[in-house]
Amino acid sequence: MLITVGSKNPNKIQAVKEAFRLFARFEEARFESFAASSGVSDQPIGLEEILTGARQRAVHAFSKGILSVGLESGLIPVPMTKTGYMNVSVCALYDGRSHFTGLGPAFELPAVIVDLVINKQLELDEAIFASGFSENPRIGYSEGIIGMLTDGVVTRKDYMIPAVTMALSGYFSPDRRRL
Repeated sequence: MLITVGSKNPNKIQAVKEAFRLFARFEEARFESFAASSGVSDQPIGLEEILTGARQRAVHAFSKGILSVGLESGLIPVPMTKTGYMNVSVCALYDGRSHFTGLGPAFELPAVIVDLVINKQLELDEAIFASGFSENPRIGYSEGIIGMLTDGVVTRKDYMIPAVTMALSGYFSPDRRRL
């Protein structure tokens, strides 16, 4: 059983593997990853753009496998937060016909980083580096900003796993048989 992942980011690949392996039917699954275009901006803003990016990654990664996976993170407007935005991960599974979507937990970023992303239109890694929060220009390929904010208690990989498992809940749904 082959599952394809629309990313070369090691955090995304590992999150997919760990989430799928939580389910007995995927114990023997094999995984291949592809650099798949999201077709959206480097730093998506808003749920629609994030969903579109995840879905397009999944479609572009679909090949000979039974399922492909697209993961996309971005900022969504959230009322009553300090900055007005939270970072969220979205997972889209694609079986060649239908999409199954899951969202992960969301968290608020430091105000200086949100300002750089929203007002200066920097990608999140660039904003984190420019703000001095990290000397790693590709923090999203390591622990991610969530790893820094939680002192390593939650890493970028960790916070993407729930998005994948939520998408799998739709894939397993009895309604799927009627699609």
